[in-house]
Amino acid sequence: MASKDADTVRGTSRRRWRALWWTAGIATVGTLSVVMSRSWGPGSAQAQAPRAAGKTGAPVAAPVVPAAAPTTKAPAKAPATPAKASGAAAGNSAAGGNNVRQASAQQPTTENQVVALVNNEQITRQELAKECLERYGREVLESIINKQLILQACQQRNIKITEQDVTDEIEKVAKKFGLSTDRWMQLLQEERNVTAADYRREIIWPTLALRALASEQMKVSGEELRKAFESEYGDKVRVRVIAVSSQKKAEELLAKAKAAPDDFGVLAKDHSEDPSASVMGIVPPIRHHGGDQNFEKIAFGLKKGEISPIVKVANQHVILKCEEHIEATYLAGAQLKAAQEQLQDRIRDQKLRTASAELFKQLQEQAKVVNIFNDPAKQKSQPGVAAIVNGQSVTIRQLAEECIIRHGSTVLDGEINRRILQQELKRKNRMVDDNDIQEEVARAADSYGYVKKDGTPDVDAWLKAITEKDNNATVELYVRDAVWPSAALKKISGTSVQVTEDDLKKGFESNYGERVEVLAVVLGNQRQAQQVWELARDNPAENFFAELAHTYSIEPASRSNFGKVPPLRRHGGQPALEDAAFRLKPGELSSIVAVGDKFIILRCTGRTKPVVSEMTPEVRQELAKDIAEKKLRVAMAKEFDRLKETSKVEDYLTGASTSSGKTKSPASATPSLTSPGDLVLPNAPAGNAPVRTASPPRAGSAAKR
Repeated sequence: MASKDADTVRGTSRRRWRALWWTAGIATVGTLSVVMSRSWGPGSAQAQAPRAAGKTGAPVAAPVVPAAAPTTKAPAKAPATPAKASGAAAGNSAAGGNNVRQASAQQPTTENQVVALVNNEQITRQELAKECLERYGREVLESIINKQLILQACQQRNIKITEQDVTDEIEKVAKKFGLSTDRWMQLLQEERNVTAADYRREIIWPTLALRALASEQMKVSGEELRKAFESEYGDKVRVRVIAVSSQKKAEELLAKAKAAPDDFGVLAKDHSEDPSASVMGIVPPIRHHGGDQNFEKIAFGLKKGEISPIVKVANQHVILKCEEHIEATYLAGAQLKAAQEQLQDRIRDQKLRTASAELFKQLQEQAKVVNIFNDPAKQKSQPGVAAIVNGQSVTIRQLAEECIIRHGSTVLDGEINRRILQQELKRKNRMVDDNDIQEEVARAADSYGYVKKDGTPDVDAWLKAITEKDNNATVELYVRDAVWPSAALKKISGTSVQVTEDDLKKGFESNYGERVEVLAVVLGNQRQAQQVWELARDNPAENFFAELAHTYSIEPASRSNFGKVPPLRRHGGQPALEDAAFRLKPGELSSIVAVGDKFIILRCTGRTKPVVSEMTPEVRQELAKDIAEKKLRVAMAKEFDRLKETSKVEDYLTGASTSSGKTKSPASATPSLTSPGDLVLPNAPAGNAPVRTASPPRAGSAAKR
């Protein structure tokens, strides 16, 4: 079956919760946008558990359903966004980039300070702080403690990292990538959602501090530089490999390979247990000093076309075939000097990672840290204190302000969306009760295949999987951030959907029908796509197309797999790409297909054979259930879009505001761009929207899907 529509997206840089509804497998359902902001989403009852803090998981039997907050009058004048405390300023040597004792001492935090208005209903900074602490308190406190230990070590050794030091390091990093500082910071914001302030104080300052503390361990010797240079610019050997876990199987394959050397790639594809099997055994060129000396010695000792004996590498038995020897790269003058400087930086970075781990371990072993925030008993005896680090206190207020600085806009987005739903429920005189919550959780469990032997949803197993996915996750936050919004919007929309015969036909064809196996090259502009297409047309060999994909494709999966992507199906959400693929015969090249702002070239390698040839009653029932759920989610998404468009929101934390669907953002806001790696090729959600999914573990009947 196609993937379920309520997969979730968790940002890797900040590990935050974002729920995404999407449809796949039916042509009647259009692209579904991200419905709720980063904290939670109505279509995500099967979402992974959110980042949480403090409480342990409790049964869902009696969840606390948030009630609509009382509406208050808007302030006569919009409150100004409080400035960040000086202790949070990047690079302040006295504050160590983030002096937790001063991080928020100057913050004008008050209980009734308003951070947002949602249709004239207030969200206070105190409320925002509570929500931020609930989700990110543990994570942020751990970071604060670690940086406090670094700061104290620097103070003991009279090491000072100034703002200018931080600025110089950022310029140096940007220069490595051939970018200006402004462009580098812009890319960090756009592609990694890392602000300039966070980058300075959360990444650069600790790096410089650790580098200074571990300076004696970071000296680069002449021998280290020589080996690094030989590895990077020395001669290399290009090989294909067959890797298996069985010695006996390796011996059988070696005999076959020697009997028919030209079939080595086919043997690798059919038998190798290494990921390189998908590209007929091709691996990156073997370098000197890359790891296993015996493996390198055998590889470099092979002549072109020669096959090696079996080489034991870790728990695998590997056979190599030499494709060619690559000559060393000659460098002299300015090029040689620049290369040596880059290699020295790389070696120092590697040493820094090792030294950092050792240094942290020493600092933690020597430190006296009392984590009060994570211990309810200690909280009672020392209220208002989050931790004590070598006698210095980190207060709850400081921790809360740091959480707001790092995650406030993300959490506030979620709270604004929650208020919009609460207000609409109140307006329609509806409420979400325990039965609605239980029903939504059961739906999530069933969607991911967590079912009992009698076919009913295994809610306990599902909740266990959810909370085990993240040590800080709790059932309460899962219910609040994922289940309740979904149940609320279902109540609000009150939509019933119909599944037509045409829906079932297209759903069956999408999920069980024939698929086209292709290689793909994804390009970022039409001119380059035209050049690559002409190269592929002039040399129709499959391995040449694979090399083109490896060289030119900007989509990571197709690039790393030499063009190999999952088979394309009908009604997967990208009709232009599907039509082009299904017109191809094995060995044929497609025209250039425009998908969004990308240009894709396909080469057909074959067709799959359907396993299910007819729509049995069981298949029909499963399809109808799946399609109905997707249609319902689409209707819910449209309803939420309507609510957002008709709501008046003033976000004083970021300075953004919306009124009747029009958004006003601060002049400094940076537009969001999609990185090339976000392009979804086959079997994507309907449409071309980039999606990063992080699906929870599946169990039970999920395998049949």
